[in-house]
Amino acid sequence: MSSLPIIGSFEPNTSSSLAAPVAEGFCKGTYAFVTLGCPKNLVDSEKMLGTLALDGYALVSEADGADFVIVNTCGFIESSRDESKAVIREMLDLKRAGKTKGVIVAGCLPQRLGPALLEEIPEIDHIVGVFGRDEINRVADHLLGGQREQRHLFRPAPIKALDDRARLRMTPDHFAYLKISEGCDRTCTFCSIPMMRGKHITKPIEMVIAEAQELAKDGVRELNLVAQDTTYYGLDLYGKVRLVELLKELEQVEGLDWIRLMYLYPVNFTDELIDTIAGSNKIIPYLDMPLQHINDTMLRRMQRRVNRSQTEDLVRKLRDRIDNLVMRTTFVVGFPGETDEQFEELKQFVEEAQFERMGVFPYSLEPDTPAAKLEGHLPEEVKLARRDELMALQQQIAFEYGDTLVGNEIDVLIDEQVEEGVWRGRGYMDAPEIDGEVIVNGQDLQPGMFVPVEIVERNDYDLVGVAVEDDES
Repeated sequence: MSSLPIIGSFEPNTSSSLAAPVAEGFCKGTYAFVTLGCPKNLVDSEKMLGTLALDGYALVSEADGADFVIVNTCGFIESSRDESKAVIREMLDLKRAGKTKGVIVAGCLPQRLGPALLEEIPEIDHIVGVFGRDEINRVADHLLGGQREQRHLFRPAPIKALDDRARLRMTPDHFAYLKISEGCDRTCTFCSIPMMRGKHITKPIEMVIAEAQELAKDGVRELNLVAQDTTYYGLDLYGKVRLVELLKELEQVEGLDWIRLMYLYPVNFTDELIDTIAGSNKIIPYLDMPLQHINDTMLRRMQRRVNRSQTEDLVRKLRDRIDNLVMRTTFVVGFPGETDEQFEELKQFVEEAQFERMGVFPYSLEPDTPAAKLEGHLPEEVKLARRDELMALQQQIAFEYGDTLVGNEIDVLIDEQVEEGVWRGRGYMDAPEIDGEVIVNGQDLQPGMFVPVEIVERNDYDLVGVAVEDDES
């Protein structure tokens, strides 16, 4: 289970090298795009946008009036599936009103449900699975050409990594996500990702570096590495974990300032990896490591392949050896069989560990996962109450951490302007779209600048500060 999702629709990044696909007045058609789900899904969305741009399709910001609409969906848990279906139906309302010619549904939801999605929502024009993304232009051709026989496009999980270069990015110029692998070999009993994304497939080091170089040349300064299981990187392709080698290569990419590690599984966290992070000038001391629970019985039922003692030892080691470390984690509460005592044990651990950033998910019963067959499923109100209770505890921890930053000077990466003299940015301790932000008061700033900021106030999860100087560091 990943950290909190990115959900929303996006406008084109007009400074991207692929932002103007229509050359010499030629345009095959216009389309709007809605992307839902996690940063890994966002990378797939950007790759589809790049494919369409290179084929002569023009992206517009409004679905109303576009030739067609693409919805790249999330199928992870029931709430995300419900949201995806709601967006699909909203786009189909536009089609019925004559405001767009068709709706293409892509990504994890059709990959998981298959043709059953068409049975449930038959007005969808075409569905495209996760691994059909590189043929999205052909599907668009079918739609605008009136060919309805190609109703769905699925491809089996690939045997080698897909190339994510030539993306039309929807993130701002200065940060991007880079997917270093696809799929997952873990067998967590609650998780449906392997059913949608397949087995773990490592993207070769040279392919990752080529993509990082492309992104850096396009203005990226913060590179967020994502995968289903980042610490597994390389094991399937090279016969051993090679995340350290990858990170050392990425450190050499000119133009990158921050390298952020996300979705780190607690297994395969070697001393060499810890030393590499601790000694790096570019790998920031922010680690996103979903733990899911701390009680040994719960961890076994989840099939996490790690126990409480190992988890505590790892957290302690990371704290001891990486200066100024900020840790983000996620937990699942209300898992089948979770007792009041086991939940109290989790609360106690959260209090002791003092994670600066944390998300909590109430257990979602996912059909066809092993956990669905377990005994002891809890009422929804119990799961939600436990989520709220744990998040209330975490809120206090996060607020106290924010208070420790007041009065200090930190480097802030400016994301956007809010109003005259007011900017929104982030310190290293905040991942984009997931954590908090820093509101910066200053003049002559620009998105993508690193600015020293004196923190003067905490505002809930966010910070407020004043730029110390206007020159980019």
